[in-house]
Amino acid sequence: MARTKAPDAERPRALASQTLFRGLDIVEAVAAGIDTVPALSAHTGITPSTTHRIASALVHAGYLRFEPRRGYRLGNKLIELGFLAYRQIDLPRVARPTLEMLASETQDTVHLAVADGWEVMYLDKLPGQRAVEISSRIGGRKPICVTGVGKALLLDQDETQWRAQLEHYRAQAPSHPVDDAAWLARMHDYARHGYALDLEDDTPQIRCVAAPVYDASQRIVAAISVSSTTKYMSRERMQELVPSVKQAAARISRQLGWSGNSRE
Repeated sequence: MARTKAPDAERPRALASQTLFRGLDIVEAVAAGIDTVPALSAHTGITPSTTHRIASALVHAGYLRFEPRRGYRLGNKLIELGFLAYRQIDLPRVARPTLEMLASETQDTVHLAVADGWEVMYLDKLPGQRAVEISSRIGGRKPICVTGVGKALLLDQDETQWRAQLEHYRAQAPSHPVDDAAWLARMHDYARHGYALDLEDDTPQIRCVAAPVYDASQRIVAAISVSSTTKYMSRERMQELVPSVKQAAARISRQLGWSGNSRE
């Protein structure tokens, strides 16, 4: 017959767990800007003496740091762990469930792409349920300026950087002229509203709605899009798709640590 552990045997483990969660509460409070022992104690409900003891241990371990006249701040150990966690993120794997939901909802082709110099590189592609052929492929590249995902990837840049993209594209594709003023006006509008469109800029008869994906640094690191032919992608439907595409991009962004403070 198995012996049950006496209550006293469980007590060290319970106390250790309690201390762990108290330490995490203190770290999260410091992350929220609370920086003194009295304020941390009041916020967490932990006694001042215990708060000081745990905070001191966290400083010693590098998870917090203490600066005279400024109080507690997050420590370098958390920065190191944060970067390690970020490097371990597999973006296509993280994004795939959301992309599948978006593809099922729209029945159109869905893309995930990142910037690579002057081009976009497609990390994932989910074919739609319509009889439509989209020429993109996983690992394939296209110019940033004329793709929906490309323009979405540029939305946290300024006009000087946009003009540089245009100049490079013009040099690489002189037979495909772009109206600079119209393109820049559209980019300003896209940046204000947090999405971008491909109005047959890259391929005749192909349109798409795209939105940027942000990471914990609040910077754009990827973009997603819904693409189809003009037969299924009228201007009116494109506007109807904007909320769904933005919501899907926001869902992926939150999985990357985004706090929701994007450029609008």
